[in-house]
Amino acid sequence: MNHSKLDFDRFSRIGLEDVNEILKQFLTKNKPCLLTRLSENKVNQIDSLIQEKIEYCSISNTAFFNFPDHSLSEEKKVAVLCAGSSDLSVAYEAIRTLSYSGKNSLNLFDIGVSGLWRLTEKLEQIQTTSVVIAIAGMDAALPTVLGGLISQPIIAVPTSVGYGVSKGGHTALNALLASCSSGMTVVNIDNGYGAACAALRILKIS
Repeated sequence: MNHSKLDFDRFSRIGLEDVNEILKQFLTKNKPCLLTRLSENKVNQIDSLIQEKIEYCSISNTAFFNFPDHSLSEEKKVAVLCAGSSDLSVAYEAIRTLSYSGKNSLNLFDIGVSGLWRLTEKLEQIQTTSVVIAIAGMDAALPTVLGGLISQPIIAVPTSVGYGVSKGGHTALNALLASCSSGMTVVNIDNGYGAACAALRILKIS
C-alpha cells in the first residue's frame, strides 16, 4: 500500500534552498532582503561571513540582510498598536517591516480594553496617522473598539495569545471576522508582516 507520492522535482521547480544559500545569492547581486520568522538558533547556524551582514531583532525574529543605513520618514503615517505586552513580537514584526520600507511608525503598546483609559488617552495621537495596525489576542476587542472611535483604515491582527478557548488565536480571528465594526481588514493569526504590507499598499493610494 503506497500512500505517499514524493516530489523529487520540487527543488528544480521552485528553488527551495536553505537560508545560507539564499543569502549568498542576495550578496552576490548586492541586494538587501528582509527575513521573517528567523529564530536565533537559525541565525547561529548561518555562515559567519553572512552573519556580518545581518541586523537581527530577537523580539520579532526578523533580520535585515545586506541593508544599507537609511533614514526613516519623519512623518508617522502608520500607528502600530498592541493590546498587551504579550503581543510585542507581532507588533515588532510589523514595525520592522515598515522600517525596512523606510516608514516610521507611531508605536503604542499595552493599550488593551481591559484598561480602556489607556486607549482613550492616546486617541489624539492615533488620529494623526493615516493607517492603524491593531494587534490583540484573547477576544481581540481592541480593533473592534477602535472601529467605533476613529475613521482611519484599521488592519486587525489576531494573535495566538490566550488560554483554553482562545485556541491559539482562532477565537480572536473569528471575533474579528464577526466584528460589528464595519470595514476592518483582518489578516491571519500573528501576521504582523502581512499587516504592515497591507498598510504600505494603503499608503500608496492615499
